[in-house]
Amino acid sequence: MVLNSDLITEVLGRVDGRTLANAACVSSQFWCSARQESIWEDACSNLWPSTVDTDVKQLISSSLGGFRSFYASCFPFIDYDQSGTNSRCLKNLGDANKPSDFVCLVDLQYKNKFIYSQVLRGIPASKDFEGWFCNCPFRIDLINFDEDHTSPDQLPTILLGEIEKGGEFWGHLMENIRLSWIVINRKTGQAANLSSWSPLVGQKHWFSDKDCVICFGSILPAENIVPCKVVQCKFVMKCRVSQTDHTSLKMTELSMQVEDIMGAHVNGRNSLLILERALHCRRSMNHNKMLKCCGKYLREQRAVKEEQIRKEGRLDAFFILTGIITFASFWCSIF
Repeated sequence: MVLNSDLITEVLGRVDGRTLANAACVSSQFWCSARQESIWEDACSNLWPSTVDTDVKQLISSSLGGFRSFYASCFPFIDYDQSGTNSRCLKNLGDANKPSDFVCLVDLQYKNKFIYSQVLRGIPASKDFEGWFCNCPFRIDLINFDEDHTSPDQLPTILLGEIEKGGEFWGHLMENIRLSWIVINRKTGQAANLSSWSPLVGQKHWFSDKDCVICFGSILPAENIVPCKVVQCKFVMKCRVSQTDHTSLKMTELSMQVEDIMGAHVNGRNSLLILERALHCRRSMNHNKMLKCCGKYLREQRAVKEEQIRKEGRLDAFFILTGIITFASFWCSIF
């Protein structure tokens, strides 16, 4: 029995990209229908509302090979494993790109409902590319709450319902919040999703009991760019917790930064090189592997920091002891 092609197209237009790709393997008829750009455009807009933007649509169609290619590049995770490095990922990419070459598509959802979507063209505060930007820590602030100039009512809000602070609160956030942060290089026609989708870490903000910090991220190759071989592309979401009849979160910060193994921020020039290299990395559909890789990096980072603290403690003890001995020797020589 041969199904009507219009019916197949109607059905495929209602499924996600993974189901759409699987449906293309059913038969030649499904394969032809599943290759339609309009179906993949709908799949992208359902997963990433930021792609509805007219300029973004034009960019995807003209520079990124269409929506099917865009979905294939941005739905999987960056797969960087130190034990299995991709040669394409570590090749020399030449001169640094300009900040204006990059476009960021950011989408935040809670319980499959989109809370915040933003298209960022270029990188803010990068006009002085050869001076301040290149040598200062790289950071992109999409949301940066200023109590003196911003009304809390203008902030994106996540309604959690009747949830108390504690283990249930953090477990609920980890399970239901998803962040996508796609980086596109308009010059090279490459795109990748650098976020981990689900949170890696959630904790209270040390400065205030009312604020919580949720971190997403991915591990990116940085060999021959910075002293360490890998860095973390870190996305920080800071929220203010409000508990009245229902618990709610107001987003006060959403930012992106690149950190080395010591937790130091990488400068602008090197960060652009790292981002461009990441766009050439291989991809993986294995979410657990990606989380395991991030967890391993965070443990190594914690171990390095603890060793640095111990080393500084030993140095402090050495200098204190040296000072005491010198002081005692001085007084003994006098008397």
